[in-house]
Amino acid sequence: MIQRIQTVYLLLALLATVICLCLPIGSIAPKGMGVDVEVFNLFVMVGQGTVNFSVWPLFALLLVTCPLTIAATMAYKKRRLQAKLCYWNIVFCLAWYAYYAFMVLNDFQQMGTYHVAFAVCLPFVAIVLYALARRGIMKDEELIRSSERIR
Repeated sequence: MIQRIQTVYLLLALLATVICLCLPIGSIAPKGMGVDVEVFNLFVMVGQGTVNFSVWPLFALLLVTCPLTIAATMAYKKRRLQAKLCYWNIVFCLAWYAYYAFMVLNDFQQMGTYHVAFAVCLPFVAIVLYALARRGIMKDEELIRSSERIR
């Protein structure tokens, strides 16, 4: 299982996703006088005490990819299922970016100047790793099919 390169890609994508879930994805500098706001995947923290959970769909979209990645890693004998799970992980990461852009353009711009954090690039890294894993899985499936034709 671990000797396949696509398993390594899947585990690295899982690591990138978990790191993105833990790190802040941006900050908002208020227009006037006020306290800086830090944006995480699950909540928006205003100052030191007030927490707003209006961005929970960002957390949910990335959280869905974690068990799917683990399932894809464990389903190493079912290559078609693995490829489908990689496809759905890519879809969920792209949906995360779509909702993130929606939140930035609509909600966060009204509050002040929005600054993007490093963790925003991690779902893109996960998308690339899922695509590489899916390509490796499809190559293995093609190799197995070609060897079955020879027999």
